[in-house]
Amino acid sequence: MNRQKLPGAVFLMGPTASGKTDIALQLAEQYPFEIISVDSTQVYRGMDIGTAKPDAAIRQRVPQHLVDIREPQDPYSVADFCADAIPLMA
Repeated sequence: MNRQKLPGAVFLMGPTASGKTDIALQLAEQYPFEIISVDSTQVYRGMDIGTAKPDAAIRQRVPQHLVDIREPQDPYSVADFCADAIPLMA
């Protein structure tokens, strides 16, 4: 994909439990944002403890993509992430 045609994005980066989800939710409630998780463990179903994965109530408030999309035994690469995230960003 041509870099000049990539959609814009806002990235919130930081350590676990630093408040990224709360900030993202506040932004998404004020602006037409949806959240695309870039957490390497939140993609896996059943890995809820230790991942700071937003609970179901939070995920109903604001769409959050790429959460619980793979089984733990299935690999998920950077190429997979790009293939999944870029269309969502558009």
